[in-house]
Amino acid sequence: MASVPVISGHEGFLRKTNLPALRPRGHSQPMPHAEPESAIERDQRIGLQKIRDFLKVRTSYDVLPLSFRLIIFDTALLVKKSLTILIQNGIVSAPLWDSSTSSFAGLLTTSDYLNLIQYYWQNPEAVSRIDQFKLNSLRDIERAIGVQPLETVSVHPQKPLYEACRRMLESRARRMPLVDIDDETKRAMVVSVVTQYRILKFVAVNVPETQLLRKPLKHLKLGTYKNLETAKMETPVFEVIHQLVNSAISSVPILNSDGIVTNVFEAVDVITLIKDTNYDNLNLNVGEALQKRQEDFPGIYTCDIEDRLDTILDTIRKSRVHRLVVVDADNRLVGLLTLSDILEYILLEGEGDDGKQE
Repeated sequence: MASVPVISGHEGFLRKTNLPALRPRGHSQPMPHAEPESAIERDQRIGLQKIRDFLKVRTSYDVLPLSFRLIIFDTALLVKKSLTILIQNGIVSAPLWDSSTSSFAGLLTTSDYLNLIQYYWQNPEAVSRIDQFKLNSLRDIERAIGVQPLETVSVHPQKPLYEACRRMLESRARRMPLVDIDDETKRAMVVSVVTQYRILKFVAVNVPETQLLRKPLKHLKLGTYKNLETAKMETPVFEVIHQLVNSAISSVPILNSDGIVTNVFEAVDVITLIKDTNYDNLNLNVGEALQKRQEDFPGIYTCDIEDRLDTILDTIRKSRVHRLVVVDADNRLVGLLTLSDILEYILLEGEGDDGKQE
């Protein structure tokens, strides 16, 4: 596993669908009944169960740092001002609050800005009005371009962390607002936002049994390896944005002419491009766009199909990782592994078999 230096730069987008109830995955490679459980299978099963037990006795409050800053946007705020605040504070999402009803109004994420860009692309005559759009106009934009409305799912901070994880998977959300009820006013109160990254890092730091997860990726059916969206440095940014939205993904690997991974274009890269409402930057190609990344961009993380979940979780413990690009020995693209993939595996793999063996 390695961090690949960038040449210059799949949390899924919050596109709500009617999702079926989550079902246990069953073991990736079931063993015949007559064959005894191998040591590595047993360790893998115990490691997963220890993590689930941990998530069921800890709450979302436990994940939060001792000191943190929470930025909440009123829905009457101008979209362009919200963008400036996000960039100035180095964040990519914020809870929304409707002051007219004193209620939680959802979570603003990069997908909402991509919806705005799609609207601009479909209605070029409206670009002069974009600067006047308020956050409460986003629902009108969503209806105009035919996408689902803002995600409003949340969880109580004192509920088990396991419940927050399940809700994330059910809603395809990468982050979950924590909403409490004020004892005096009896109204909703946004406490914080918990992310998949913070949860997995919390697990990696506090559950020593993660070291038991020693099965390699190639045996776990973990990640996406078919029908991957890709682009080149010469690809127009607008085209990549369409890929992100149409495939409901948050990143597109960038390949050279030999199919070697040279970079990844992420949804958050769009935020930098349209700061100060400079929509002309959307006419750049990917290579030009990635030159505008912050100097402290950490690069992209890669792994191969022989890597194990224990080492991947250790990487998450040490570094701020949101996805790993799965490559072969020549750095050619093999697949993508997201935090959603890892979280789903931890919660659902062999779940129906838990407790059958001790």
